[in-house]
Amino acid sequence: MRVAFYTLGCKVNQNETGAMEELFRRAGYLVVPPNEAADVFVVNSCTVTAGGDSKSRRALNRARSLNPGVVTVLTGCFPQAFPEGAAKAGADVLCGTARRARLPELVQQFLDTGLPVVEIAPLGRDAAFEALPAGQQEGRTRAFVKVQDGCNRRCAYCIIPTARGPARSRDEAGILAELSQLAAAGYAEVVFTGINLSSYGRDTGTNLAELAQRAAGVGGIERVRLSSLEPDLLPDAQIKQMAQNEKLCPHFHLSLQSGSDAVLRRMRRPYTTALYRDTVAKLRAAMPSCGLTTDLIVGFPGETAAEFDESLAFIREMAFLKVHVFPFSARPGTPAAGMDGQLSKAEKAARATEAQRVADEVRAEWIATQAGSRQRVLLETPLPDGRFTGYTGSYIPVAVHAPGRVAGDILAGVLGSFDGERADFTISQ
Repeated sequence: MRVAFYTLGCKVNQNETGAMEELFRRAGYLVVPPNEAADVFVVNSCTVTAGGDSKSRRALNRARSLNPGVVTVLTGCFPQAFPEGAAKAGADVLCGTARRARLPELVQQFLDTGLPVVEIAPLGRDAAFEALPAGQQEGRTRAFVKVQDGCNRRCAYCIIPTARGPARSRDEAGILAELSQLAAAGYAEVVFTGINLSSYGRDTGTNLAELAQRAAGVGGIERVRLSSLEPDLLPDAQIKQMAQNEKLCPHFHLSLQSGSDAVLRRMRRPYTTALYRDTVAKLRAAMPSCGLTTDLIVGFPGETAAEFDESLAFIREMAFLKVHVFPFSARPGTPAAGMDGQLSKAEKAARATEAQRVADEVRAEWIATQAGSRQRVLLETPLPDGRFTGYTGSYIPVAVHAPGRVAGDILAGVLGSFDGERADFTISQ
């Protein structure tokens, strides 16, 4: 039996797809690419936007047209948040963001009975972290490790708490065991992921800085990187401990969403620009050359031209390494979808273009300040001219001549000039 996967959405989803692939391997399946003939086709969905739901439906329809008789599975955030809407996609097996360890069993149930199977478990306050096997991470030089799930926040634009349930942490022993396996497989850098990663350990009596410190003690792990963090969930003690961890990459993706306090209030974000600025100042005081990246939503309902300008000014002030800019997309089922002051698609697109232009200028300016600094780079993709792409610990993209080296090696050297895409990097002799 052959099974194919089609994944939408975030790094957490991608990590979970790897785990589900491993479950099917253990059940005797051969995992094949999504464009190849398969007996079972699994769509791991994202429902952050309504467009994600449409992509899931199209993927299922395409699978049916290419593979008549294929067993279709729709899992992930879409069926968990909108079970009735997901049921209309016509998948043979429907499963949310819990009990995915049973997917091979659910597929077999459909094969035995021919009847649709629905397995969508409620995610109440007592929901536990779903333990899934470590998936293979072929083609990657850094390994992604899911350590947290769920979110207790209720931001006005976000459906994720409905799709993922409350914040909950993975047990530390399981994480460290997986890190040992990854190190044995040759991975020198690991990236911790989660839905609200900053909340890791708040339900188990530890915290993210403690986890990163223990991860650094795993033999073979040379770099630990964190994914998206919340600016109000980084207390001083954790920042201090992170700064003392020599294996922690000095790169922090600190969620922003808007540089206007008025817009942040409408978004129901639990911080102000003053708090964000203070967190950034503490990070840079503790780790002066740390790279800061963020997300920005433009065109939120009611956003005035003046409020948009405040966001642009804040981007400049914070000197971000990179900004992921998103035009606001109304997610049905969230408060923001029904708010007054919805902006036109054209206006949101124009603001996104302008914000990205400013962000790119700021990016080039900050990277220029790092020229001449000593860095360590993880080699990633070979280029036709004999160089490798790579990233420094602070997440500056580079191109480096590294004869005799292979992807996954970590090398020390000096950062050079930035051409708008990558910085030059010279290996230390």
